Formats: sequence, C-alpha cells, structure tokens
Amino acid sequence: MDEQKRLILAIVLSMVVLLGYQMLFTEPPVPVEPQPQNQTQQQDTAQPGGSGTPAQPPAETGRVVAPAAPIPVEPPRKDFRTIRVSTPLYNVAISEKGAVFKSIELKDYNETNAADSPLKQLLSDRLTRGTLALDLEGQSIQGLKDAVYTAKVDSDETFINQGEKIIEFTWATAQGYLVKKIYTFKADSYVIDCDIYIQNSTNAALNDAIVISIPGIYDEEVRSRSRFAFEGPVLFVNGEFTDVDPDDIKITEKDRKKESKVQEKIQNSHFSGQISWAGYTDRYFMTAILPRVDEGQTSAHGQVKLSYVGDIVSTDYIRKMDRLDPGTSRTVGFKFFMGPKSHEILTGYGNNLDKIVNFGFFNIIAKPLLLAMNIIHGVIPNYGVAILLLTVLIKLVFWPLGTKSYKSMNQMKKVQPLMMEIREKYKDDKQRMNQEIMGLYKTYKVNPLGGCLPLLVQMPIFFALYRMLYMAIELRHAPFFGWVTDLSAPDRLFEFGFSIPMMQEPYGIPMLTIIMGASFLLQQKMAPAGGDPMQQKIMMLMPIIMTVIFINFPSGLVLYMFANNIISIGQQYYTQKKYS
Repeated sequence: MDEQKRLILAIVLSMVVLLGYQMLFTEPPVPVEPQPQNQTQQQDTAQPGGSGTPAQPPAETGRVVAPAAPIPVEPPRKDFRTIRVSTPLYNVAISEKGAVFKSIELKDYNETNAADSPLKQLLSDRLTRGTLALDLEGQSIQGLKDAVYTAKVDSDETFINQGEKIIEFTWATAQGYLVKKIYTFKADSYVIDCDIYIQNSTNAALNDAIVISIPGIYDEEVRSRSRFAFEGPVLFVNGEFTDVDPDDIKITEKDRKKESKVQEKIQNSHFSGQISWAGYTDRYFMTAILPRVDEGQTSAHGQVKLSYVGDIVSTDYIRKMDRLDPGTSRTVGFKFFMGPKSHEILTGYGNNLDKIVNFGFFNIIAKPLLLAMNIIHGVIPNYGVAILLLTVLIKLVFWPLGTKSYKSMNQMKKVQPLMMEIREKYKDDKQRMNQEIMGLYKTYKVNPLGGCLPLLVQMPIFFALYRMLYMAIELRHAPFFGWVTDLSAPDRLFEFGFSIPMMQEPYGIPMLTIIMGASFLLQQKMAPAGGDPMQQKIMMLMPIIMTVIFINFPSGLVLYMFANNIISIGQQYYTQKKYS
C-alpha cells in the first residue's frame, strides 16, 4: 500500500470516528439489580407525638401498604401565591400549588452572550407542574400530588444576601395528615436543602415511600443536540455514572405488540441501590436531587424510576420511609442542586456530584485536559490563550511521535520516483508490482506504516479534547479576541440577514474556520505527492471537506485545530530539512 492510500485511509478513518464515535462507543445503560440492605444510612427522625425520639432502622423496600379505608379527597384551594427568592447566585419562583419550583434563573449566566440577554432559565415554561413535585409511591395521602400549601412568609419576595433563610410550606388534611416542605436557601450555594415533614394524626399507620420528581423537556430539538453532548436523565448509582437515552425507556404502540420489548424498556427505566444523585442534564446545566447523608457518606439506599410521556422525561427519586404509626411524625432530608456543570463548583458539594462532568468514553483523558486548561486560565485569564498553550503542551508531549511520522514521510518522498518507475514497469502485473515495491521498502528500510501509526496514536487525544471543548461550561460565552466572542459557538465575522446552506445560525463568514482550512491545505501540500493524479486531486479536496465539517463546530475546537496544524507544519518543515 503506497503512502497516498495510507493517508487517505487514515483521514477517512479519522472522519468516520469523528462523526460516529458517540454512537459506536456509547454503551446502553445497565440497570442495577436491587441489593439487599441490612442496615440503611438514615437521616430520618421519628417523633412519636412530636417528642423527637430517634428513628428505628428502616425496613427493606417492599410492597407499599396503603390505609385500609380510602380517604376522601378534598378539592385543592384555587387561590395560591408565588413566592420569589433571590440570592447572589439565582432567582427562583416557588408556587404554593405543590410547593414546586416554577422558575430558576442563574445570575452568573445568560441565555446568550448578547448585552441585553436575559438570565439563564433552567426550567422550560412547558413544565407546567414545575420541578420538585412531592408524592407518595402508594399515594397513601390522597390529594398530596395536587396539594396547595401555605407559605409561612410575610412577603411574596425574599432577598438573601448572606447567610441562609428557611421558608416553610404546610398543607393539612381534614383526616389528620400534616405535610411540610421546608426549604433552606444559602446565599453562597447552588444547593438548597429540602426537608419533608409528615405528621400522622389519623388512626391508621402510614407505610409508604416518598417520591420527588425532576422533569425535563426531550423533544426533537433536544434529541438532535444530544447526538453531540448528552441531554437527558442522569444518575450516579452504586458508584457508577449512568445516562439514559429517553428513547430506550419510551414505550410506543409498536413496543406494546411485543412483550419482551416492553419488559426491556421497563427494566431500562428502573434503578435500585446506593443513590448519590439523580436528575436531568443538558449540555452545560443540571437539576438534581440528592439524599442528605452523614459526614463521610456519599449515597443512600433508594430507587430511581424514569418515564417518558409526550415530550417530558421525568426522573423520580424514591426513598422508603419507616412505618409512621398514628400520633407520630417523621422528617426526611434531601438536597436539590440547580446550577452549572462546573467541576470547580461541584467538587465542594459532596455526594459525588462532580461526577456529572462526564465526557463519556474519553473521560479518563478529557478530565485531565479540562483541569490543565483551567490551571492555565488561572494564570492567564483568557480561555482562547489557554487553549493555545494547552495545544503547545500536547504537541510537546507527542513531539517524538510526530518527528517519527514526518521522518517516515520524508523517507517515502525519497523513494517516490523509484516507486513510480516500478508502477510503470509492472503496470500489467499487479502481483509483481507489489513484490517489487515491498522489496524497495526493505532495501531502503522504509516502514510503509511509519507515517500513519504515530498520527493514529494521537487520535484519542483529539477526540477527548473535542468532547472537553464542546462540553466545558468554562468556554460558554468565553471570548477570545476580535470577532471570536464565544468559544463554545461557531465563529462568525459578520452576521447576514439570510440563511446559508449547511451553516447553523448565526449566518456569517466563518473566518477562523477558513483560516484553519488554509492551514490544512498548506499541510497537505507539504506531504509527499502520490503517483496517481486522481489520488492527488482527492487529497487536495480534503482541506475543503474538513473546513465544511468544522463550519458549525465550536470556535474553541477550531482554534485548537488551527494551532495544532501550525505547530505540525513547523515540525514537519524542520524534520524534512534535517533529514533531507
């Protein structure tokens, strides 16, 4: 196989992996079988008659026992308020109907990088029920799902500039149940404490499990985005990160015709074991429920059930309560995270919450690259410069491999005239031609794979860096210089008022991408010329193809490719001069 064929093969393989590796390497989630639990870590407190007596260890999760007699459902109040809470980090709106969050705005992030952009909103207005809805798995307290609570606050607006603030929502039934959702907001944290208090003043025991729901929108637009960076339900169970493709849990009419398919999707949507957190993520942000655990612990036994109805995927976290006898009460503690997927921020919250920063198959490489980029940014506060310096660092690490590759290419260039003579002489005898070419390689000690293998060894670094640069929230709306004002978005020198084929909004001149394409062209011209004119034409088209592929890629990744090409051109030129 001559050099041009090997180069074509390497480029084609690279493009195939670049465009298809997510599909090829993404493994379907493996549901975790329920594990026997002899003793569960508890934060619950049983309070017989409100005395505060410590709770007994909970029973194993099993069939929920509902009250023997049905309790009449009271119609919910029609009048309810919206309580707004503002801290230095966020603004939230909580409805008394369900005591659920209806709006979450992050003050340090905007929807776009425009000067007049609104704050980043984590909850779609299509989530009409909000997030953090409370119910019981066996629905033992009828009407709880649609309950209208009463907020114990004097004003509908609360401002927390420092310290913390507790806001209590209460709901009582005529039958004797009192339910409280108690939120604790902290001025310096994206985590909100949530205590669920239930008092049983009926004449029947309550034996059920608490269910907290976190929904998310998963429509065609989200499905399209998820091909490049996962969006959907995620959880950390039994020490493993798991993301679940909503299409793997949605039961369609077609599925219902095949019982095995229905059972498979039900299995994919049920998880049981030690839960650290569960929630819903997009490219840069996440909402998640975390069990409150003792110091030194990172998880608690529980279940997670997923459902996908319409365009809404719901993540239900289920925590078994101890039996609640008449005249007793209990408090179960949770935490709610709503914020950016920043590794630096998440490491301070425990419960393995930093594991949400996950780059899939290449996580083991991408995580150190992210840390290295952030260290550089700590010294030089410009992420564009940090990417350039990170590129130099990577090239230095792989400099010996690059030199070996370019040396091999230079040797191939020297024997190219002899190869052309052999091709011409034995053009009618392919077998003899191949024998003579192999003899030529042996005589001149040329390794026909020497130019390709070192490059292929570096491919995992490229893919890991691609994932990191595409998903790192640090690059979101981060400027570089001039027209490159957002390293997480495609670069556009100007914005046109009309659409351009194959280009995503905004429409304009992808100047940095064009410059990167020019560097590909220069690098291609420096490569040894092939003997086949058709091969030469095909290879000269590759820079154009690569430019088209990168036209909608984040400018941070394009910047890396450009810098990588420039350094490679310099190294190739130096090597050719040295060994010519």
